[in-house]
Amino acid sequence: MKEIAFRDAIRDAMSEEMRRDERVFLLGEEVAEYNGAYKASQGMLDEFGPERVIDTPIAELGFAGIGVGAAANGLRPIVEFMTFNFSLVAIDQIINSAAKMLSMSAGQYSVPMVFRGPTGNAGQLGAQHSQNFENWYANTPGLKVVVPSNPYDAKGLLKSSIRDDDPVIFMESELMYGDKMAIPDEEYLIPIGKADIKKSGKDVTIISFGKMVPRVVMPAVQELAKQGIEAEVVDLRTVRPIDYETVIQSIKKTNRCVIVEEAWPLASISSELAYWIQRYAFDFMDAPVIRVTNRDVPLPYAPTLIEEVLPNVKRTIDAVNSVMYR
Repeated sequence: MKEIAFRDAIRDAMSEEMRRDERVFLLGEEVAEYNGAYKASQGMLDEFGPERVIDTPIAELGFAGIGVGAAANGLRPIVEFMTFNFSLVAIDQIINSAAKMLSMSAGQYSVPMVFRGPTGNAGQLGAQHSQNFENWYANTPGLKVVVPSNPYDAKGLLKSSIRDDDPVIFMESELMYGDKMAIPDEEYLIPIGKADIKKSGKDVTIISFGKMVPRVVMPAVQELAKQGIEAEVVDLRTVRPIDYETVIQSIKKTNRCVIVEEAWPLASISSELAYWIQRYAFDFMDAPVIRVTNRDVPLPYAPTLIEEVLPNVKRTIDAVNSVMYR
């Protein structure tokens, strides 16, 4: 075991897969000479050379399209976006090409590739650089969407994503790149589509994913424990496919649910979960499902307003107390 940072877990996953399979390569802005905008590809140019670690122009539509074409012709590209806000420039290649290729070619062409980079708020970056599109991409048949919450999960899930025969959206967080965690020395994989119980509890289920788990949910759980409330934390890890079985089984045990998601409330992942819970666990519920999401506005710049808009510990605790009828 060794303790490494989130960015190093990402680098190790990519490097291990590139050593294992010569078809895997990385391309994106500043991934090579600069070692990655967030240093997630540190040293990879030196090891693999400029034919497999490729700096691109600032042209997301272009290099995403190159990745799709390469994948359709038998390679396994990893396309890095400096932020998923910039993926909007390439969204036609992701949704109309990568996601639909297998279906529209009647199974003749698969697109085994990964689109990865940070998602969501990372401080005072303004409304255009602080958005969450997990639910957008999860709404697209043909894509898989992975959102890890810690370095261990990130490495195992990224390795599985690179090996997957479908296009995978792999969403990280700028705020988590420095997070450290003990990682096994031996190789491991984490299957796509399997949630993880980060903490067991009997009073209420809190469902979340990505950086909301360490930044909001776990601190809230610690405070709730002081109030005598034992919360169970379900980390989805992937939002397409969603592990509904783990969610429903947890609800049947605790009978109460709060969902914490960094996203706008309309048509969010939490909306989908709330539907499934009322459909398949209605008779077990002792209180309505409560969601803690972003306020329904573009993210402001002022830090005081950011705190008001995003999910936070206080809002999560208040939601739990509400479903506990306290």
